[in-house]
Amino acid sequence: MIRSEILKDIAPIIRDHLVVCNIGIPSQELHAIDDQPTNFYMLGTMGLASSIGLGLALAQPKPVIAIDGDGSVLTNLGTLPTIANNVADNFILMIIDNGSYGSTGDQPTYAGKKTRLEKVAEACGCENVVTCRAEDTGKELRRALEGGKMTVLVVKCESGNAKNPVITMDPVVIRDRFMKAVQA
Repeated sequence: MIRSEILKDIAPIIRDHLVVCNIGIPSQELHAIDDQPTNFYMLGTMGLASSIGLGLALAQPKPVIAIDGDGSVLTNLGTLPTIANNVADNFILMIIDNGSYGSTGDQPTYAGKKTRLEKVAEACGCENVVTCRAEDTGKELRRALEGGKMTVLVVKCESGNAKNPVITMDPVVIRDRFMKAVQA
C-alpha cells in the first residue's frame, strides 16, 4: 500500500477535522482525493507541517491532524521535542513513513534504513506513540481521535506516488478558506 492509497482510505475519517498536509505530492494526492476547506495544503516549507499543526492545535480546541512524511520529519527533527514538551491533546501527528523523499524522486531516507522515527519520538518525550501498518491506518487514526490524547502515529508503507496535477488554487485562497474553516 502506498501513501495515496492510505490517504484515500482515511479521507472519510479526516473530512470533518482540520488537516495540515505535507508539501508536494502528498498535498497533491489529498487534494485530488478529497479537497476540503478544512485541508491546509503545504505548497512549500518542507518539514513544517507538524510544526504548523501543533501551533494550530495549541491555538484552538478542534482536533488537528498533521500529515507529514518521514523525510520531512527528518528535515525538522526539532519538531518532535517541541511536540513532546507542548502537549496538545487535540493534536495527531501522522507520519507516513515510506522510507523515501517521495516528492523529490524517491531517494531513500534514513527512516528507510536504521532510524526508527517512533523511537526518536519516544526519546524526545512523546508519550503516546503508535506504529502501524498501512492497512491499519484508519483503525488507528479513529482510535487516536476517540482517545483525546496527543498522538504520534507512524504509518509504515511502501514508497510510491500517485500521478496527480499540481494544485492550481492560489495559496491565499487555500489560507483564507482554511482560516474560515478553523473559525467555523
